Amino acid sequence: MPDVSTAQAFYGRWARLYDAIATFPGVGSWREAAARSLDLSAGDTVIEMGCGTGANLPSLRERVGPDGTVVGVDFTRGMLNRAASRIAREGWTNVHLVHGDATRPPIEGPADAVLASFVVGMLADPAAAVDGWLDFVAPRGRIALLDATRSSRASAQPLDAAFRLFVAASTPPATRLRYANPPWESLDERVAAARRPLADRTVDHTHETFGLGFVRLSSGRLP
Repeated sequence: MPDVSTAQAFYGRWARLYDAIATFPGVGSWREAAARSLDLSAGDTVIEMGCGTGANLPSLRERVGPDGTVVGVDFTRGMLNRAASRIAREGWTNVHLVHGDATRPPIEGPADAVLASFVVGMLADPAAAVDGWLDFVAPRGRIALLDATRSSRASAQPLDAAFRLFVAASTPPATRLRYANPPWESLDERVAAARRPLADRTVDHTHETFGLGFVRLSSGRLP
């Protein structure tokens, strides 16, 4: 795993491109599904861990309405600057951004829901992070994890090389040609590890796949 300063510089430098990918046609439907899986109601409070450039904020804000609260946490200023521009453009007064590490978010709970999209694969200890996020969720609240991993579908195999290249290019410092531990294998392991506390501590689980199985959405409700 890269150190924090390296990761912050990397994602800050590529914030504009990341935002373009995050809002690419088709990706929005995955984000809508993630927001829908949280079963939010008007007036709810939802926290997004690793909100990036704010691509999920419209879906979350739409569901909690003007009386609800949306909080986005991210450790990269460049990402948050683009998210802040989105908030200002929409005129939202109930959507707030927090600069901080999503593994140790400097916020207080409880919240009605927590969302993390394409985040856990970048964490050194994703299981511990998700376990901590669950502590922010109020009883009967929901958590959802949306992630990309290699697909096990035979029909997706022709795209596997392209996916591995994408993972390598989006993993800081993204300058290596050979890896002792390929980042796509680490990604698979972290995504699987992140779902263990979700499975252990929540009920009413849902699981969906998109994009030929490369994208996976899992959610659960606190008892």
